[in-house]
Amino acid sequence: MTSRTTAPGATASTSPAGGPTTAPDAPRASFEQLASLATGTGPALEVTSPFDGQPLGVVRQAAEGEVAAAVQRAREAQMRWAATPARTRAAVARRFAKLVLDRRDEILDVVQAETGKSRLAALEEVVDASMTASHYAHTAPGLLRPRRHVGTFPLLTQTTELRHPKGVVGVITPWNYPFTLVASDSIPALLAGNAVVIKPDHQTPYSGLMVLDLLWQAGLPDGLAQVVLGPGAVVGPQLVDAVDFVMFTGSTATGRVVAQRAAGRLIGFSAELGGKNPLIVLPDANIPAAAAGAARACFANAGQLCVGPERIYVHEAVRSRFTEAFLDEVSRIRVAPGTSWDADMGSLISPAHLARVQAHLDDAVGKGARILAGGAARPDLGPGFFAPTVLTDVPETADLVRSETFGPVVAIYPVRTEDEAIARANDSTLGLNASVWTTPSRGRALGSRIEAGTVNVNEGYAAAWASHSAPMGGWKESGLGRRHGAEGLLKYTEAQTVSVQHALPIAPWTGMSNERFANLFTRATGILNRFR
Repeated sequence: MTSRTTAPGATASTSPAGGPTTAPDAPRASFEQLASLATGTGPALEVTSPFDGQPLGVVRQAAEGEVAAAVQRAREAQMRWAATPARTRAAVARRFAKLVLDRRDEILDVVQAETGKSRLAALEEVVDASMTASHYAHTAPGLLRPRRHVGTFPLLTQTTELRHPKGVVGVITPWNYPFTLVASDSIPALLAGNAVVIKPDHQTPYSGLMVLDLLWQAGLPDGLAQVVLGPGAVVGPQLVDAVDFVMFTGSTATGRVVAQRAAGRLIGFSAELGGKNPLIVLPDANIPAAAAGAARACFANAGQLCVGPERIYVHEAVRSRFTEAFLDEVSRIRVAPGTSWDADMGSLISPAHLARVQAHLDDAVGKGARILAGGAARPDLGPGFFAPTVLTDVPETADLVRSETFGPVVAIYPVRTEDEAIARANDSTLGLNASVWTTPSRGRALGSRIEAGTVNVNEGYAAAWASHSAPMGGWKESGLGRRHGAEGLLKYTEAQTVSVQHALPIAPWTGMSNERFANLFTRATGILNRFR
């Protein structure tokens, strides 16, 4: 492991709060400097840019035994960190939130280089990471404070709930949002008093290392956050076998494997998994707004978004109007490589992922689906580019009806009633996010009938996702547990109840018969129940 230093290539100053910060004119960290922050002396792994397939740099994978060693170092540091006051821990997150905004452009460059996404899509990561850190910096001390509860007998029984950290949390993150998912899953774990060992996807290691760089600058003590690199099938099991809790984001199939391994050790597990998210448009919707919002949501991050819509259910009364307006919006989506703010959509993560998206599309078309827009790769832009694609007349036998495509492909389905729209939206093994376009009051009522962890009314996904004080996660096969909200931090803790009994025991007093105690206890219970 490389020993901690000031941020690679950066000069340091001291903030008024006493924590280190970055000077405004600090040089940017290079990919080589970021790579040096990883724990690993194993085989070299070349990282390439989806924009053009050219190499960005080389990182070292964790060698045999290095994951367990990283967890052990984290465990030793965690014991000191757990004894640190919650407000002191929160100050680190507050400084991190500011540093993320201060170094916005540098983070955008790193995220874009290794994901191929547009700059606007990369900005979502910067803003979300900063907002999440700020939210938990504000709420963590209150969530973690001891809480008094009503005891067996008022005054005689004093019961307190305490929250203890789990220990070392393993954070396993995907390639589609490699900066914010590392940050937003690690920071609440750290604020709860844990250490974290992070395994980013091997295709996007630099964004995770950038988070580590910023945490160190924000004043996080040595050893509390470490990054181990390598393919998930190799490094993931080693991490799950060593940590005390696992936070996983990825596919449902891989989530099952991780959950089974965690269950074998009887350790906690939280996961956000796949989504096949519905978007419903009803007759009383603002059609131009619905069309524009659907286009933004469906093709955000080139469709590589777990909460993005892949199924659009439109009431037949407005189907023609919506489809025309939606196709017009899609035709204006600017697809391009590079760091210009002008592009609306960037590349898919890799040619291999493009091939999977193409296979989904080919299967649907081969079974009778019609292409209304797009439908082809864009090799003129780069090896991973694909045109925003809209389908209709997709038969139930097509793979993309129920399986997550995770690319810039969406299908429109007509419905006759709102009940049919709800039924079809719920006709899925997945339940991560949903979007409803109608009047606000009607949307709230219909949203409560949809089997999804989050529902957005007159928005695609951002309203619920960015409401950090509320829980976010999946129903059914879309996940277990929640991120955001109180649960997003408390899941990283063990609850402990401490009850102190004063004066009288909860048992027959000296000289009292069991029967007399039973009668007295029964009457007292009846009286107390009136006030509980």
